[in-house]
Amino acid sequence: MRTPLVLGNWKMHGSQAFARALAEAVRARAEAFPGVELGVCPPYVMLPIVAKALDGSRVALGAQNVSEFGEGAYTGEISAGMLKDLGCTHVLVGHFERRQIFAESPVQVVQKLVAAHTAGLVPVLCVGETLAERQAGTTSRVIEAQLQPLLGHPEAAALLVGAIIAYEPVWAIGTGETASPAQAQAVHQDIRKLVAGRAPEAARSLRILYGGSVKPGNATELFAMPDIDGGLIGGAALKAEDFCAIAEAAASKRS
Repeated sequence: MRTPLVLGNWKMHGSQAFARALAEAVRARAEAFPGVELGVCPPYVMLPIVAKALDGSRVALGAQNVSEFGEGAYTGEISAGMLKDLGCTHVLVGHFERRQIFAESPVQVVQKLVAAHTAGLVPVLCVGETLAERQAGTTSRVIEAQLQPLLGHPEAAALLVGAIIAYEPVWAIGTGETASPAQAQAVHQDIRKLVAGRAPEAARSLRILYGGSVKPGNATELFAMPDIDGGLIGGAALKAEDFCAIAEAAASKRS
């Protein structure tokens, strides 16, 4: 059985004091969910503070982005090696805000995934469609196009081992809207089938997270779906009580 993962994306929120308090609050509750992996992805500048607050705990530290370059004259960029040195174990790649606002292409996203994998980080590859794409009935084609640079990579099978994919319907992020469990399951199932076409063994163990306005009130129903292996949590991750309630819902998947 795939171990559920609940990963919080704090985006560009908070102060040092906020980050420390939130990390400590999550850490204090983490032992209540032994069958679930937990992690948080604070802003870059908060990583050392959160790393210290989580030191020795079972809560993983992740970053929200990574450079595709290993080192060099790339002002403002942060390499995978630097993240590893700070204590990160996970990193998001291809979040829709990076794709839409910062124009990251599918090819660049996979370059970042490769950089993370090479450094020993667990990449969390984010994919998802817009409202217009869903209404046009092109969700499957959009997801396939976003995955294709990875699935077509010569080292795809190795890159997929241990990696995580997060399905984020763009129309359901920060809007209060949520894909129904059936809608989310259908896309998760499609993702697993696409991966199975390239790497069957990796597809079986691949964890696919749902990332579209997961809240304590809908988490249990979403996580009950067979191909939903946890959540990439946005707004609810900024409140320890809500984040841990979602972790509790993920724990029920193991019972």
